[in-house]
Amino acid sequence: MLKTLFIGDIFAKPGRRAVEALVPQLRHEYNLDIVIANAENAAAGRGVTQKIAQQMTNAGVDFMTTGNHVWDQRQFLNEIENVPNIVRPANVPKGTPGRGCAIAQARDGTKVAVLNLCGKVFMPYDCPFAIAKPMAERLLQETPVLIVDIHAEATSEKIAMGLHLDGIASLVVGTHTHVQTADETILPAGTAYITDVGMTGPHDSVIGVNPYNGVERFLTQLPPNYTPAKNDARLSAVYVEIDPETGRASRIERLSAPAPS
Repeated sequence: MLKTLFIGDIFAKPGRRAVEALVPQLRHEYNLDIVIANAENAAAGRGVTQKIAQQMTNAGVDFMTTGNHVWDQRQFLNEIENVPNIVRPANVPKGTPGRGCAIAQARDGTKVAVLNLCGKVFMPYDCPFAIAKPMAERLLQETPVLIVDIHAEATSEKIAMGLHLDGIASLVVGTHTHVQTADETILPAGTAYITDVGMTGPHDSVIGVNPYNGVERFLTQLPPNYTPAKNDARLSAVYVEIDPETGRASRIERLSAPAPS
C-alpha cells in the first residue's frame, strides 16, 4: 500500500512550525511514502514564496498544492517556475505561470499524479468539473494513483467533485475553508474523500487570523486586517492507504495533532 499523508492549508509561521515539528514524526510513525500539503497560505497567511516552499520541502513535504491565494505574494508569479514540486489551480486562464497538475514521485518510487482545482461557487474560476475528468484521464495514462485537491468555498461543490471523480481519483480532498470536517470516507467506487482536510496553523483564531481581527471584520465591514494568530498551532491532515496497482483507496484516517509549544 502507498501510505499517503495530505496536510490541510498551512497558515503562516505557526503552520510552518507545526509542519517542521510534526512531519518527521508522522513520517516515522506511519512509514509514509509521500507527503502532500496545501501551501497557499504559508507566507503570513496569504500566498507562498519559493523560500517558504523550500522550507516545507526541507521539513519533509514532498509536494504542494495551492489555491485562490497563490499569487498574493506577487513575487511568486516569477518564482513558481523554479519550484518543481508545487502546482497552482488548473482551471485558470491559459498562459498563467506554473502548472495545474504534475507527476510526483513517492519515496518508494511510485508515480503519483496530483491535480489542483479551484471551485467555481463564490470564486472567479472556470468550471472545474469541465476539466476534471479529461485531465484525470490524461494523468492516469502515466499512473493509476491520482490525488485531487479541490480548493473551494461550498461544501456541496466539494462533495459533488468527490462523486464526480469516484473510481477515477485515488483521493479527493477539499481545502480552503480551514475547518476540518468529520466526513472522511471511501466512496463506493474506491476513492477516498473528505470535504475539508482542515488548517495547519493557529486554531485559537478565526480560520488562522487573530480572533479580534476576525470579529472586527464582521462588526465593521471595513477592509480586513489579516494578522495571523500565534497560539495553539495544530496540524490537520488525512492519512490514506492506496493500492499502487489499481489506484483504489482502502483506508482514510483524519488527523489533528498539536504542535509542541
